[in-house]
Amino acid sequence: MIRNIRHGAGRLLLGALLLGVLGAAAGCQSVYYGTLEEIGIHKRDVLVDRVEDGRDAQQDAQAQFDSALEQFRAVVEVPDSELSRAYERLKSEYAQSENAAERLEARIAAIEEVAEALFDEWQDELSLYESDEYRRLSERQLDATRERYAALREAMHEAAESMQPVLAAMRDNMLFLKHNLNARAIGALRGEVDGMERDVVALRQRMQAAIARSNAFIAELDRRDAPGE
Repeated sequence: MIRNIRHGAGRLLLGALLLGVLGAAAGCQSVYYGTLEEIGIHKRDVLVDRVEDGRDAQQDAQAQFDSALEQFRAVVEVPDSELSRAYERLKSEYAQSENAAERLEARIAAIEEVAEALFDEWQDELSLYESDEYRRLSERQLDATRERYAALREAMHEAAESMQPVLAAMRDNMLFLKHNLNARAIGALRGEVDGMERDVVALRQRMQAAIARSNAFIAELDRRDAPGE
């Protein structure tokens, strides 16, 4: 299981295996998951692993946007002679923030892909039960997991969407500063930083909500791996 091979050479071996499978499968997810299942890694394990990656991407994005905001706060205090260097710092922070947003979007897409595959398989396998009681129990568990996942997915998308107004404000101010490296540009930025800060606060709140949802979802699936579950 992915949960048992996270460290050392095992983790590196798994990473190489996943890359090899992705290259060989070339869009054939059934081959991809089938290969993983042959070595004991099931869709639920992959889902937990990807939710963890998504949570980490949310944490990284939150830290990056906080860092970018600090640079925008700082630039309004620099003298005119430092504006060119200040612009380069803002440009770098914007690029890193944009990359963080793209990484999070990619992580969310990966989570959605494996979740859909897991739920489709789970639904199909309900018809294989001979025991009506087991079928009902499994169906209730599926419904509960789908419900928790839907809340997680919504929270992740809200967090990702909250980055867009911040990125737009960063881009506008960065471009204005680029073409107006003077006191006028600083005056304009000074009036924009407060609004940017409010957007970052909203982003932070949505990120924290999504991270909490991620941790709860992971904990619930881990609980089912515990003895006696």
